[in-house]
Amino acid sequence: MRLRPLPAFEDNYIWALVDDDGAALVVDPGDAAPVLEAVGEGLSLRGILLTHHHHDHIGGVPAILAELPHLPVIGPHDDRIATATQRVGAGDTARIGDWVFEVHEIPGHTVSHIAFHGHQVLFCGDTLFSLGCGRLFEGTPMQMLDSLDRLAALPGSTRVCCGHEYTVSNAAFALTVEPGNTALQDRSVEAKRLRLSAHPTVPTTIDDERACNPFLRIDVPDVRGAVAKHVGRALLDRVDAFAELRRWKDGYRA
Repeated sequence: MRLRPLPAFEDNYIWALVDDDGAALVVDPGDAAPVLEAVGEGLSLRGILLTHHHHDHIGGVPAILAELPHLPVIGPHDDRIATATQRVGAGDTARIGDWVFEVHEIPGHTVSHIAFHGHQVLFCGDTLFSLGCGRLFEGTPMQMLDSLDRLAALPGSTRVCCGHEYTVSNAAFALTVEPGNTALQDRSVEAKRLRLSAHPTVPTTIDDERACNPFLRIDVPDVRGAVAKHVGRALLDRVDAFAELRRWKDGYRA
């Protein structure tokens, strides 16, 4: 079984999980063209998983269904996703063929965001990024921090398949927060090398993110201290620290 990131738009990835016989599912196809091109090259598409309602993650579904009308489309409980044939939430199981995934509700980026975890893979949309996390468009800092805490508790070898290629820019911010983190320094160098050769920097792993991602390291003294210094005051608690770290990232320009 292998993961295949299909580039879309400027920096999106549509993830394909492909078995040894060429059967596959795809995750968050915001653009139909890369998926249908892969199908034309022999990919046998069996279903679609959707993590949240944003158009760059669901916009290609109608065109895919026009070509393959009987595909199951599994997504969150959100009426903004009209193409879903099955809706799932926390504690549910998503099944497509022989693939079975635990469903996690991870609000923050959106209120109905979900993730799919199975086969040592995590499809987390725009909640957890390589060295970062999503913007809080609909949820609260407390919700997002809780979501990230639960993802960080998954097995360390879990491959993290996020929705965008943001590693290089996220690394620049992370190094501003925690410049002495040698694992982060190495990740930054490697990410630049991969992008210069037009290779993806993802998937990463939960272990890698625990070691390097400041949004999963809000309890690390160096990270907490950097946030307090940036805002110029004592932090109330870990939610306050996370909220200020996310606000710092929102305004950051490399």
